[in-house]
Amino acid sequence: MRPWREADLEPFAELNADPEVMEYFPSTLTRAASDALAARAQARLQENGWGLWALEVDGRFAGFTGLARPSWDRSMVEVGWRLPRWAWGHGYATEAAREALAVGFDEVGLAEIVSFTAVHNERSQAVMRRIGMTRDPADDFDFPTIPVGHPLRRSVLYRITRP
Repeated sequence: MRPWREADLEPFAELNADPEVMEYFPSTLTRAASDALAARAQARLQENGWGLWALEVDGRFAGFTGLARPSWDRSMVEVGWRLPRWAWGHGYATEAAREALAVGFDEVGLAEIVSFTAVHNERSQAVMRRIGMTRDPADDFDFPTIPVGHPLRRSVLYRITRP
């Protein structure tokens, strides 16, 4: 986990344009939207000392993980990740998410961290369970920025509290 670099922008744009990577998001991202997301992530890291870090594996850009406040509910902090397909299945998301949780609890002093995804995103839910998060189906919700009737609107919410 590290700050973002100019060299990350091209592989990040490729990741965000990949329909399989973005399967559980409403759409893929344009290059401009991808670059803007990376710029916001780096700005939050500089402002807060925490946020969405770029991931690197053996010198290769491997997506991001970290902590963020959802735009639709600034009272919570979520742990999230997005990795390219070549990085799936190696435990990188789990390892990085655990590190992000440690920052959130030990350095930032958060009492609780959440994570959420579309109901059918089993891969991300598996990561959530591996990092110790639990789900109460009563907390599941309709994602506020996804239109009614969209298949990704229903979301599951996982939580973890400070150990």
